[in-house]
Amino acid sequence: MIKAKPLASISLDLDNQWSYMKIHGDEGWDKYPSYFSIFIPHVLDILDELELKITFFIVGKDTESEENRKYLRMITERGHEVGNHSYNHESWLQSYSYEEIEKEIIAAEEAIERATGQIPKGFRGPGFSWSVDLLKVLESRGYLYDASTLPTFLGPLARMYYFWKSDLSKEEKKARKELFGKYSEGFRRLKPYYWDLGNGKRLLEIPVTTMPVFKFPFHLSYLIYLSNISKGLMQIYLNIALFLCRITKTPVSFLLHPLDIIGGDQITKLAFFPGMNIESKRKIGIFKTVIKKLQKSFQITNSLDHFHRTQIVVRYTKKL
Repeated sequence: MIKAKPLASISLDLDNQWSYMKIHGDEGWDKYPSYFSIFIPHVLDILDELELKITFFIVGKDTESEENRKYLRMITERGHEVGNHSYNHESWLQSYSYEEIEKEIIAAEEAIERATGQIPKGFRGPGFSWSVDLLKVLESRGYLYDASTLPTFLGPLARMYYFWKSDLSKEEKKARKELFGKYSEGFRRLKPYYWDLGNGKRLLEIPVTTMPVFKFPFHLSYLIYLSNISKGLMQIYLNIALFLCRITKTPVSFLLHPLDIIGGDQITKLAFFPGMNIESKRKIGIFKTVIKKLQKSFQITNSLDHFHRTQIVVRYTKKL
């Protein structure tokens, strides 16, 4: 009997041009400029070539444009899952009240369904933001899983670097003070687990996978950064991460962002972002290299399938 490969789900946070500008503190973000006409056909063709079906976490605000809706519909027409990534893509979502979170989730959920024809069953907070109230709202709305946690000790360092490179005011930095999470996030579990929400209610958490033991991130943004130093170093780093996932029996939840797959040669207005000096062709090559390594040892799927295959074997429950 052939032993089944462990799971590796792939998801993409579909952050649009305006959301990068907003987080960076750039003027003009509130005009909601979009690169969907360039990015979505581009990434869908690459995924078709690799025979991959993944999860796209969509921001509700992007459904307001008729032009955007045309491209968002292509995602489900090509067989991919869609998830909820909030309505306004504010990385301080954890500071909202229960009522504000509920309004944000419902608005995004309904907008995504109208645009794509699919009701989202999973959620990921912008900037890995989450809270107890958020989890309770998701459970009450019938969501099957949350995918907002990033178990790493490096969140504060990433935030410090991000603030250094941004043009944010003191007030904007204060609002984003928990962006990328606290140091304590590094103590969170890597394997999927249930949140115990009380009264017999629970919700499955599928964390974005970091390197077992060390908790260093290895999603595509980090790998592209390393490839800028040395492609060999990137491959060694990835090999170690995947080896540790295999020996610890940690299923992989692998994260993508649009700027991981498209470069400043195509999205010139975001050329200031880290990694945008790498042209799109090279980024696609790195992505394909990573996928081939994943396919060697893991069975690749989307986040919803990850939920269905995981829930029957999860034993650990995290009390709030």
